[in-house]
Amino acid sequence: MTGFNSSVSGYNLTANTAIGYMTGAGFNYYDDKKNLVKNTTFGTYKVVKSSATDFRVQYTVNPGRVWSDGTPITGVDLLLSHVVCSNAYSIAAGLGDPKAATKPSFEASCYSGTYNDFIVGDPELSADKMSVTVRYKGKLADWELYGPGPSPVHSLVLMADGKKALGTAAENLAAKDKFLAAFQTKNTTDLKKIAAVWSKDYNINAVDSSTNPLLFISNGGYIVKSAIAKQSVTLTANKLYNSGPAMSGSVDTVVFKYITDGNAASQALANGELDLYSGQATADAVAALKQIKGVTVDGYVVSTYEHWDLRVAAAQGQPEYTGVFKASDGQKSLDLRRAFLMGIPRQEIIDKLIKPVNPKAQVLNSVFAQQGMDIYDSIVRTNGSSFYSGDQETLNKRAIALVKKWYPNAIQSPIKVKVLVPGNNARRAAEFALVQANLRKIGFDLVGDVQASWSPRIANTEYDVVFFAWAQNSTAQAGTNANWLADGSNNRTGVNIPALDRILKSVTVPLSRTVLAQKYISAERILMDQALTVPVFQHPGVVAYNSALKNVILCVGNTW
Repeated sequence: MTGFNSSVSGYNLTANTAIGYMTGAGFNYYDDKKNLVKNTTFGTYKVVKSSATDFRVQYTVNPGRVWSDGTPITGVDLLLSHVVCSNAYSIAAGLGDPKAATKPSFEASCYSGTYNDFIVGDPELSADKMSVTVRYKGKLADWELYGPGPSPVHSLVLMADGKKALGTAAENLAAKDKFLAAFQTKNTTDLKKIAAVWSKDYNINAVDSSTNPLLFISNGGYIVKSAIAKQSVTLTANKLYNSGPAMSGSVDTVVFKYITDGNAASQALANGELDLYSGQATADAVAALKQIKGVTVDGYVVSTYEHWDLRVAAAQGQPEYTGVFKASDGQKSLDLRRAFLMGIPRQEIIDKLIKPVNPKAQVLNSVFAQQGMDIYDSIVRTNGSSFYSGDQETLNKRAIALVKKWYPNAIQSPIKVKVLVPGNNARRAAEFALVQANLRKIGFDLVGDVQASWSPRIANTEYDVVFFAWAQNSTAQAGTNANWLADGSNNRTGVNIPALDRILKSVTVPLSRTVLAQKYISAERILMDQALTVPVFQHPGVVAYNSALKNVILCVGNTW
């Protein structure tokens, strides 16, 4: 766990979002079958106008909803979503252009996305301040997923003003009014102070009695109580919770423990130090879990996929990339990128690391669709992934030919490539070792930099290669766009291809599954042809829990 605001660029990790899931509630949520469910306890939303050029949705917070400090939740609390997602608002308010090289005041991952592409003007607040109406330039696909979520804006204002204790009811309401005034007048000074808090103050992994309690005002079932860096986060029940479905059971305290060694986690479960374990278990760890008496072990396929990405240019705010794979080197770097991706022994990784946990595991060949989806098979038939598939010996021969075209002595004097290696993860260490060994055969010398806190470093231009996993928890058609758009918030490797941007922009409107599949195929052909990424596998999930626990239900999200 690296921070408590997963909307900050670089902090969108599953470990972070799991805490957010437990401490927040909005207008909808996914159930255990990945169906989107309306949270009518919190509020309602409805389409109030629908035409080809004018699509409006009104969001209304139910009266009586409160934050954990007792402050009423209103439509004013929905407005921050617009501030951190609309490029136009950021520019107009003097907060910076999210597309510029310099980061905007709000270092938000939502900028330049689908919401920004469709929004018209600023949201309208109703006279009673309980409703917000959002106008889009037309109907967008999955419009229910892009609505505003609540933020405790009063606490942000209080922290921006230097407060370090919970406010009185009067102070909280005054702070909320101050935010509304700043929003409506685009008060650059006040908004920049709020932005500094929003972008920086939540990026902590240790919490104790001296931590500002204003950071943890929530409306979910739980509140952050404490945290020990790299070890645990403790949540306590929100006694004022009324923003979502009634809680079943009587769990007053939830402790997230971060144990990087699967064997150590098994021992902790056996000792009663854990009630439930979920993680990237190795085959040995799974075997150990199954030997523990009084423990139930379940397996599942996670909506998360492993991938290797090659850097081609600098990401926003980063110095120039001058490495071996830079796009400006033309055919030379393209050949080397293709060779590198061919050299990743995907089948060997599956056979040695994944099949012992999930015997049915197969190599993943799409970054837009996952195995089991209705459009997966049709996509992978013609998306260009076959170029990187097949017998590894054959792939190696093809790769060597490309490498020797530019570096005839590469086998004897291999090309050094720096790789960011996620630390504290036995499976990732083993994965890197397999890739390193095979790439050495085709003329690449992989130099791994193991970092426990790796996520904020993905965009660093010192690395030629990064590998990690994307969690596809959303069902949005354009859910992957942020990874590959030139100005996408998750584009950390400098991808900038106008033709690709045009395709990705076209999937933001309602499409049939057949047309959508064709769009994805066109986009993936570019990614594969330009050798920008290669998917490897869908993560096999393992959950083990104290058999005395009841109603433990496997779901597609981050938290059981």
